[in-house]
Amino acid sequence: MKQLPQLPPSDEELVRMTLENKSYFGDLVDRYQAKLTRYIARLGVLNNDDQLDVLQDIFLKTYKNLNGFDTSLQFSSWIYRIAHNEAVSWYRRKNVRPEGHLIADSEEIISFLSAKTESADEVFDKTVNANLVNDALQKIDDRYREVIILRFFEHKEYEEISDILKIPVGSVGTLLHRGKKQLATVLNPKTIRI
Repeated sequence: MKQLPQLPPSDEELVRMTLENKSYFGDLVDRYQAKLTRYIARLGVLNNDDQLDVLQDIFLKTYKNLNGFDTSLQFSSWIYRIAHNEAVSWYRRKNVRPEGHLIADSEEIISFLSAKTESADEVFDKTVNANLVNDALQKIDDRYREVIILRFFEHKEYEEISDILKIPVGSVGTLLHRGKKQLATVLNPKTIRI
């Protein structure tokens, strides 16, 4: 009989394993390092050294508080909340405004926005690129930018966004709707209706 390959442990299983044997924490770091680097870069921590500093703070805080992890939450929501807080703390320490940094994922949000328009082909042509979306995201309110980044670039569900930003799920939907509307207006103020 052929043996099935073993699935990797879930985040929550890795947390349990780490609480029993601290050496498993490296597996959590490996699993989240690239994701969190991308997330904090999108929030505006652009310099590689700054990213490493913020990541180190994220993982230190995660390690220190692992015993207090609320198992009713998803681990990914919990660590993204820590990442969010550490990025905000970094902005305060540096006294800078987040500038954001978006790469090729902008095509997904453009497709989503264009699907909501009456004449998508007329509104968006093939030359729209990541720089245009990045510039537009920098022009919308911060509260909308965070929700849009988490939903469309980090692919988080409403409940996870609610946990990460510590806002009600209903507010997530409202902020997303308003954010898409504001983003669409910035991208093309005359023709987009969402």
